[in-house]
Amino acid sequence: MPVMEEATVIKPEPLPNFVDSPYTAALTEQALTYIQTGFPVHFRGPTGCGKTTLALHVASKLGNPVVLIHGDDEATTSDLVGGEFGYSMSKIIDNFIRTVLKTREDVQRRWVDNRLTLACRYGFTLIYDEYTRARPEANNILLSVLQEKILDLPARREGGESYLMIHPNFAAIFTSNPEEYAGVHLSQDALRDRLVTIDLDYFDRETEVAITEAKAGVERAVAEKIVDVVRGLRESGKAPLAPTVRAAITIAKVLQLRSNGYVDVRSPLFAATCEDVLASQTSRTGKRQEREELKQYVRELVAKRR
Repeated sequence: MPVMEEATVIKPEPLPNFVDSPYTAALTEQALTYIQTGFPVHFRGPTGCGKTTLALHVASKLGNPVVLIHGDDEATTSDLVGGEFGYSMSKIIDNFIRTVLKTREDVQRRWVDNRLTLACRYGFTLIYDEYTRARPEANNILLSVLQEKILDLPARREGGESYLMIHPNFAAIFTSNPEEYAGVHLSQDALRDRLVTIDLDYFDRETEVAITEAKAGVERAVAEKIVDVVRGLRESGKAPLAPTVRAAITIAKVLQLRSNGYVDVRSPLFAATCEDVLASQTSRTGKRQEREELKQYVRELVAKRR
């Protein structure tokens, strides 16, 4: 196996502070069952529902090195498979006759395999994060990979290898936002048909409390108060963008820092932090009136939970 940059391959290690609640454990077992049966898994859900974290967690359970690709509107097939980057040069010196010096130099474009090719060749786990942010035509190369287990390589690639048989340990995990999100392309039917899609929603309350507690280091009682405010705003439907557990983690971390580790949920600081973070993360337009209305509703939610 060639030497690879550390940034290319991720070690299959358990994620620090991953919350293994009944909810996440059930999703993990479900995804592993499909993957071990030979099917790629697709986690689809709203921003902040833990798709990427769950994908990395599932990949760590498989035990193989992981390559991570992020969907990009400017990406092309070569960004997945590989391309010609830089040059290689060879030089031959012929001094057979002492008085005659002959030299010959060859300069060629240098082919570099990209992450999809590496994963297919060596049996790594591929995580394609937000794959629908890439244009459908860039993802067409995946059709034969997932169905026929063959990767079609460009003819100009060094060595003349036109096809690559997929390593039996290769596994693929995809994530995406719902198609109505901005910046998301419609996935081609042929690719979607090859994936087992698991639709994710927001975490249940117990999981959100455990995540906030673990990620921010706050006491459980504080995490519960914060999560209840966040969930209250989400369930009210008053926020243009529904707040996620990320908002709860942000609030908890800010409070930890500003209160030197002691968080008083009855203090003005608690209410002000909730207002600022939630108005920031859930306001779509940034209009002053909209933000003030959100802050007022957050103040009411905080007051009910003191």
